[in-house]
Amino acid sequence: MKKNIFISFEEAKHICDKNQYGEATFWERIKLSIRHSWCMLTRKYSKNNNQLTKIIDKSNVNFLMLNEREKLQQQFEEALSKHQE
Repeated sequence: MKKNIFISFEEAKHICDKNQYGEATFWERIKLSIRHSWCMLTRKYSKNNNQLTKIIDKSNVNFLMLNEREKLQQQFEEALSKHQE
């Protein structure tokens, strides 16, 4: 299998997103670094992505508790099944 070190902007965005969550492989990070070296759009996307992550991390957003989420999921499934009948 031939590995191409030059990636499209779309692939760079996908790898950048994965990298934010520590899911990018070593090879993907290398390809992203190469793309960063010459692509201003990729650098800007990465910068904005990093800023967004920092803002979300600093926010005091409250998420649903697991039992609340399960209850909401159950209600959704019940409503969906009634709608399909």
